[in-house]
Amino acid sequence: MTTYVSLISWTDQGIRNFRDTTQRAEDFSKLVESSGGRVRELLWTVGEYDVVCVVDFPDEEAGVAALLQVCASGSVRSRTMRAFNADEMNGIIRRTG
Repeated sequence: MTTYVSLISWTDQGIRNFRDTTQRAEDFSKLVESSGGRVRELLWTVGEYDVVCVVDFPDEEAGVAALLQVCASGSVRSRTMRAFNADEMNGIIRRTG
């Protein structure tokens, strides 16, 4: 599984429809699950970003496809980072020689 951390900002459309945010989150979770992934955590935040999400996908293509679908809705923009757990990081370190 590949893990991503997304920092999500509402667009003008997203803020106008803030009352729908929990339903949009539920729809996103269903989309992730249909691609073989899972939402580990989804938190609404105050500050520069409106939502922080940690998601696992079976592969990078599934992750990018889901994020493109969500952003195409027009309600959010995402800054998404690939994340690594300790085992994955140890493997990366071993490759450095």
